[in-house]
Formats: sequence, C-alpha cells, structure tokens
Amino acid sequence: MSEQLISHLQSTLSLVLYMSLLPLLSAMAVGLIVGILQAVTQVQDQSLPMTFKLLTVILLLLFGGALLAVPLEREAAEVFDSFPALTR
Repeated sequence: MSEQLISHLQSTLSLVLYMSLLPLLSAMAVGLIVGILQAVTQVQDQSLPMTFKLLTVILLLLFGGALLAVPLEREAAEVFDSFPALTR
C-alpha cells in the first residue's frame, strides 16, 4: 500500500515540476531580454521586468492552459480511482 502511495506522490510531484517548467522558462527568457534592453537603454525601472514577466506568464497560461490541464486531469482521475485501495 505504501509503495502505491509513494508512487502517486512521486508522479504528482514530477507533474508539478513539468507543469511549472514552461512558465518559469518563459518568465526567465523575458526577464533576460528586458534586462538586456534595460542595460542597453540605461532605464533603471524595477517594475518593468516584473510587469513583462507577469504578462508573459498570464498569456501563456491563458493560451496554453488547456494543454497543461490534460496531464493534471489524468493524474487526478488516476488518484481518485485508486483512492479506495490506498485507504484500506
């Protein structure tokens, strides 16, 4: 029983890492580009990179959220289906 629980926890944690990878990478890339542009233009506004990162992540989740929700739905269905066996 505990092996199944550990397996579910491991797959859920890897799914969380997988789902957070794309927003983190996109925010990092946008932050790097905005940082380089700020260095070139000598604009030292601290809220500018955060605004672009936030907008990028929001747009990414709006347009790509359905693709990210499919593995989450599959994992949730698997956990709920095996829940009676895990709690015995």
